[in-house]
Amino acid sequence: MTDVQKAPLSTYRLQIRAGFDLDAAAELTDYLRDLGVDWAYLSPILAATSGSDHGYDVVDPTVVDPERGGPEGLSRFAAAARAAGLGILIDIVPNHQGVADPRQNPWWWDVLRQGQASPHAAAFDVNWALGGRLRLPVLGSELDAAVEAGEITIDAEAGVVRYFDHEFPLADGTGEGDVRDVLAAQHYELLFWRRGDAELNYRRFFAVTTLAGVRVEDPAVFDASHVEIVRWIDEGLADGLRVDHPDGLADPGGYLDLLADATDGAYVLVEKILEHGEDLPSWWATEGTTGYDAMAVLDRVLVDPSGEQGLTLLDTQLRDGAAADYADMMHEAKLAWATDGLHAEVLRLAALVPAGERNGASDEQWLDALAELLAAFPVYRAYLPAGVEEVDEAVALASSRRPELGDAFETIAARLTAGPDSEFTRRFMQSTGPVMAKGVEDTTFYRWTRLGTLTEVGGDPTEFAVDVDGFHAASARRQASWPAAMTSLSTHDTKRSEDVRTRLSVLAEMPERWAEVLGQLRQVASTGDGPFDNLLWQAIVGAWPASRERLHAYAEKASREAGNSTTWSDPDEAFEEKMHDLVDAAFGDARAIVEGFVDEITPLGRSNSLSLKLLQLAGPGVPDVYQGTELWDHSLVDPDNRREVDFAERRRLLARLDEGWMPPVDTSGAAKLLVVSRALRLKRDHPELFTRYTPMTVAGEAADHAVAFDRGGVVAVATRLPAGLAARGGWGDTEVMTHVGPTVDVLTGRRFEGGRLRLADLLDTYPVALLAPADVIEGDAS
Repeated sequence: MTDVQKAPLSTYRLQIRAGFDLDAAAELTDYLRDLGVDWAYLSPILAATSGSDHGYDVVDPTVVDPERGGPEGLSRFAAAARAAGLGILIDIVPNHQGVADPRQNPWWWDVLRQGQASPHAAAFDVNWALGGRLRLPVLGSELDAAVEAGEITIDAEAGVVRYFDHEFPLADGTGEGDVRDVLAAQHYELLFWRRGDAELNYRRFFAVTTLAGVRVEDPAVFDASHVEIVRWIDEGLADGLRVDHPDGLADPGGYLDLLADATDGAYVLVEKILEHGEDLPSWWATEGTTGYDAMAVLDRVLVDPSGEQGLTLLDTQLRDGAAADYADMMHEAKLAWATDGLHAEVLRLAALVPAGERNGASDEQWLDALAELLAAFPVYRAYLPAGVEEVDEAVALASSRRPELGDAFETIAARLTAGPDSEFTRRFMQSTGPVMAKGVEDTTFYRWTRLGTLTEVGGDPTEFAVDVDGFHAASARRQASWPAAMTSLSTHDTKRSEDVRTRLSVLAEMPERWAEVLGQLRQVASTGDGPFDNLLWQAIVGAWPASRERLHAYAEKASREAGNSTTWSDPDEAFEEKMHDLVDAAFGDARAIVEGFVDEITPLGRSNSLSLKLLQLAGPGVPDVYQGTELWDHSLVDPDNRREVDFAERRRLLARLDEGWMPPVDTSGAAKLLVVSRALRLKRDHPELFTRYTPMTVAGEAADHAVAFDRGGVVAVATRLPAGLAARGGWGDTEVMTHVGPTVDVLTGRRFEGGRLRLADLLDTYPVALLAPADVIEGDAS
């Protein structure tokens, strides 16, 4: 077995599923090695709901999913990875389990059968005090109507209740009699699905009733749900873990301590969304986040700040002259979720404080105050007693909006801060995250449509751009504080892939031109919702060429998530018909406009893409390459970003590069593959050249169009704002000031003598360069 470092130098994310299982992944390990990857990074592999492409709906945490290759497949993958010199990082899901099909989840099935007497009852976060039965919102109508229609049947011989394709277990001795009487004797209650948001009595993942919260804060539950995960580490089948959604847990820091103890301090990353300016808790046993915070800065250094005014003006015009206020829009969406979509969670929270301890607030006022505070909370959650300032900020904002509830807000805040370990505080902090995620990322980000680059997971769209100095400062902080944290550009959760975002970033350099093109497109086809038209036409332009099927699916998801003109629960057929007509128009009457504009901005978008990729790969942290994104990838939100990857084409192009081919920046994406492979290999083979972060000085008339830094021997140089650079006529006399001594650009193989390098020469082939000491490169060649 090859020795693996404690922390990876880079990772490559693979989406493991039935159609691409662990054996298929094992066949790729030689390609990943040749690409320069240090660790392979696997999506969840524990047994999940049959047919699940993502694996986050784990149904049995004690076994590797048979559909994904089973334990034998993991062993074969690990052997292949070790033979290729790769470490292994695996995504785990401690917060919840999948319960869509109870039969598939043995723990859940037993709880349904035995209720609180089940040995697994403690595993799930259920409020048994609310009716004494587990509430399942699965019916398409009220229970009486379903029974009257004969939709619910009892099969005593099989020991199940059936409702269409659903099956639920019968409690012992309850299989005979009238359907209503049998149902009344069960440890669960079947509900009309529309009642779930208000009447559910188990914690769920966000608003997904088919994902039930797990109580890993209980040491026995932790042990039972992590026995297989710990085995991976103990037996050398994995070297590190990526923890999904730690903010859903009762005590994220405590969980990470348990995990560190169980795995002897293995490398651990957390999928923690940090708001702009927020720091990761320093006491957590983790090497850092999965990189959305880094992504936000990387994106924004390539966005032209001068475009903000023009795009804001366009947005205002699309809203019939009513300027949008992001804070108000966000608050409205968060409050709607706290009031309606997540009402069950708020009711459970409210019940933890007796009426006599609410400082005179009525039930209605108490619920309103809780919902307002949840909506006003400025971050995903606080970790009291740390984070009192977030509570104070929420109280101040909520009080400014609802001053009549001021006493209730102060009462809630006092209880939160006085009892940081209380159930009330814990559940409040478990509720702020879902309100933020559903209200902001899954709603507001589909309503705030000025520039698609900015409405990305972990980003603050009111921060329009970051200048070069700001980028350097953020990178230096990352190097100093979290050098082994992940940096990501595309993930299974991103709203748009990195190459879609870099193409859309061009719009900030030409807002007037985009306004003109959008006007032409809307004359051909419009939904009547101006901001949504902007979102959808940007998606079409950003992902082009894309299939009708992909764009129709995106349009449906985006419109229903936005919830302005149509929704998931009550689709507006007339609006959605216009929406689908718009997508069809992109392939018909509007096609010439779409393709003409895409041709206009694609070269600029590719320049941005190569720059973004180099800044990620050469910068601080552990860069991840999401599967397939070593070539151009113009994917939209999931499931679009989980499409099959043509690895044979990637192997073929990499072989050509290794034969000395210098690819043009064209549709093949080989230029991006060149940047990825050369940067990854250099970092893997010479980590000693990547030990610090020092901004390099760029001087001359076009200095603002370059980003350059020294990583401790390697210097990266990237182009920004390429449309403006072209408009000024190129680099002119602009130079980057490097250390004296010969260097080699590993992308082109050209040698430079060091000192002052003219960017017109350095960047005449590609918009990026990666300079390494000549003696190192020439020594490798010999």
